[in-house]
Amino acid sequence: MFLAPREEVAYVTCTYRETGIDQPDFLATIDLNPRSPYYCQVIHRLPMPNLKDELHHSGWNACSSCFGDTTKSRNRLILPCLISSRIYVVDVGTDPRAPRIHKVVEPVELFWKGNVANPHTSHCLGSGDILISCLGDPSGNGKGGFVLLDGETFEVKGNWEKGGKCPPFGYDFWYQPRHNVLMSTEWGAPKVLAYGFNPVDVEKGHYGRRINVWDWSSHTYLQAIDLGEDSVPLEIRFLHNPDAAEGFVGCSLGGTVHRFYKTEKGDWAAEKVIEVPRKKVQGWLLPDMPGLITDILISLDDRFLYFSNWLHGDIRQYDISNTRQPKLVGQVFLGGSIVRDGPVTVVEDKELQCQPEPLVIKGKRVPGGPQMIQLSLDGKRLYVSSSLYSGWDKQFYPDLVKEGSVMLQVDVDTERGGLKVNTDFLVDFGKEPDGPALAHEIRYPGGDSTSDIWI
Repeated sequence: MFLAPREEVAYVTCTYRETGIDQPDFLATIDLNPRSPYYCQVIHRLPMPNLKDELHHSGWNACSSCFGDTTKSRNRLILPCLISSRIYVVDVGTDPRAPRIHKVVEPVELFWKGNVANPHTSHCLGSGDILISCLGDPSGNGKGGFVLLDGETFEVKGNWEKGGKCPPFGYDFWYQPRHNVLMSTEWGAPKVLAYGFNPVDVEKGHYGRRINVWDWSSHTYLQAIDLGEDSVPLEIRFLHNPDAAEGFVGCSLGGTVHRFYKTEKGDWAAEKVIEVPRKKVQGWLLPDMPGLITDILISLDDRFLYFSNWLHGDIRQYDISNTRQPKLVGQVFLGGSIVRDGPVTVVEDKELQCQPEPLVIKGKRVPGGPQMIQLSLDGKRLYVSSSLYSGWDKQFYPDLVKEGSVMLQVDVDTERGGLKVNTDFLVDFGKEPDGPALAHEIRYPGGDSTSDIWI
C-alpha cells in the first residue's frame, strides 16, 4: 500500500460532441471528500471557448519528473483535444476547486510547427517541457508523431522526434530515462475512427498493432514490436519503479495484456500474459464480442494491475507480484453489452455461467460500460467513468449518449485482492444543466498512478 493523503477533488473531462447538444465541452470538478456536503457532486464546470473539441485525456505541466525543482509547480492542467487538435492549458493553482482557462494553443500551431494533429497523451518532462503524442497528420492520416510544448509559455516548440522515421499510427506513451527508452502505442487513422468503428478497416490496415520503441536521448525511432493484426494496443504503463525494465500494454480489440521487457541483448520484446476470451453472441455487430480493454493502470506500489473491459462490462484486478504470471484476484461488473435483460444474447462463454445483472445505483440503471479508471494513491478506491469516445459511444451504447455517462467508485481490498462497488457513490452526468454529457478521464490535483513518472 502507498501512503498518501486522501483525494479531495477530481478533474474530469466531459464532451458534448456527437450527442446532438450544441454546447462546449467542459472540465468538471468533482468533490471526493466524504465529509463534504457536496460529496460526489459536480462543484464546478469550466466550459471551453469552442464547440466539438472532444476533450479526452489530460496531463500536468509539472509532475514527479520535476521533483526537487523549486521553480516548478503543478498548477496547470494540459487538455489536448482529440478532434479539434486544440490544446487548452487550465489554471488549477489559483483556485483548485474552480479552474480557469490560462491559454489556448490553436490547431494551426500543431499543423505548421509539427505537421501533426489529434493530440492524445500529455506527460511533463524533467526538462520542464511537455510532451504530447498525436494520432495523425493534419489531413487525418495516421502518424505516430509527437509535439513539444514549452513548460513556461506553452508555445509549440516543434516535434520531439528526430531522424525522419515515424510509426504509421500513434496513441499513448510512457518513458523511462534510466533505460533510455520511450514506448508508444497505436490506435488508428483519425479519419477512419472519427465517427465509429468498421471491422473492415482493421483488415485494411487502418488500425495499429505495434509497440513502438524510441531512443530517449536521441529521440529516434528504433524498433517495432508487432502484437498481432487484431491487437490495437492502447494504454501502456511501465512499472512505477524507475529501475524496472518492464511494463504492460492493453490490447483493446485483441482482449489481451502483453508484458513488454528489455532483453539480454538490450532490445525490447513482449509476451502475452493475460487473455480475455471473446464471447459468441447474437444481436450485436459481430458474432464474436471482444472485451475491448480500453484502459489499464498499475498501483503505485507495483503490486496490482487493473483494466476495464468496456464491452463485456467488467473491471479486473490482477496481482502482478510475478509479472510473467498475473493472477486474477478481483472482478466486478459495471454494466456493459452483455447484461441479462439487454439486446445481446451470449450463446457461448468460456468464463461466465450466465449473463451478468444490470447495475443499478441510487435508483439509476448504469448505461454503457466501464472505461477510464483512476486509483486513489493509497490503492483503496478505484474511480471509473463510462465514456470511451463520443463517436464510438454513439455506435455501441446509444443509451449512454441519450442518458449521459456516470462516474462510479469501486472499493479495493489491497491485502488479498477483491473489488466491490460502492453503492453510495454516483456522479450522474445525465443531470448536467446543459444536458447529458459524456465524461472521460479522471485526474487528481496531487498527481496519480497514470500521470507520474519517476526518473
